[in-house]
Amino acid sequence: MESIHRFSYRLFPISIAEKCFRNSKNNRFLRHPTLCIHGNHERLLRLGTSETNRVFNGGFITRRTYRSSSASARAGWFSGLVEKKSNLPEIVKAGDPVLHEPASDVSVDEIESEKIQKIIDDMIKVMRKAPGVGLAAPQIGIPLKIIVLEDTKEYISYAPKEETQAQDRHPFDLLVILNPKLKRKNNKTALFFEGCLSVDGYRAVVERCLNVEVTGLDRYGQPVKVDASGWQARILQHECDHLDGTIYVDKIVPRTFRTVDNLDLPLPTGCPKLGVC
Repeated sequence: MESIHRFSYRLFPISIAEKCFRNSKNNRFLRHPTLCIHGNHERLLRLGTSETNRVFNGGFITRRTYRSSSASARAGWFSGLVEKKSNLPEIVKAGDPVLHEPASDVSVDEIESEKIQKIIDDMIKVMRKAPGVGLAAPQIGIPLKIIVLEDTKEYISYAPKEETQAQDRHPFDLLVILNPKLKRKNNKTALFFEGCLSVDGYRAVVERCLNVEVTGLDRYGQPVKVDASGWQARILQHECDHLDGTIYVDKIVPRTFRTVDNLDLPLPTGCPKLGVC
């Protein structure tokens, strides 16, 4: 990893529109990192303006005020299930209590119910519309232990080959996991920049395990087990954190938090080097 300098981890996929615009060398409209690792010392174009974020993150905005934990749970359920004009829930933003409190297990008896199946379908649609490679139920205001994730050849094709190799990134089919339990398989870790659909416009370095095992139930209540490494392992850890009431900024390496426009700037003296530890 010595040849790989400062890479930024991006948890959203680059859209087709962004891919088309990337050839415009002077277009600051495109200075926003999304799904791939980029060398921080190289001159790379990214999406950046707030209007761009609205377009490529689906324009989801939400603001709510809560008076108590029980009120937050009720409000979370309401926001997640009430149909909007787009017929999809909004993505909840950092500060909403539903993102900072542990989610509840899904009752096995309710997994195949119309209510749970609709939540799962909505999560998949919201994730793909954002677009993103992972989403947890609390991110649409529902305090239940459900995650969805996928990475595709199309998403990966938008990133330079050097970057996908650095992150050990490979496509995988849609995964729906209820009541996931995550186990770290060894002590190997990696440091990369990470972002979140619930924290638009910012990135920070997070240390994640390189190899994990996740067990749980699929959308039909059947046991599922995923052995993941590299990029997929990072996505699983990121989404499982949401179910514990943790967002990535709770785990960042100090002094690495920054706006997306400043990702090319060097890290402060004393910060660990990015890459595999």
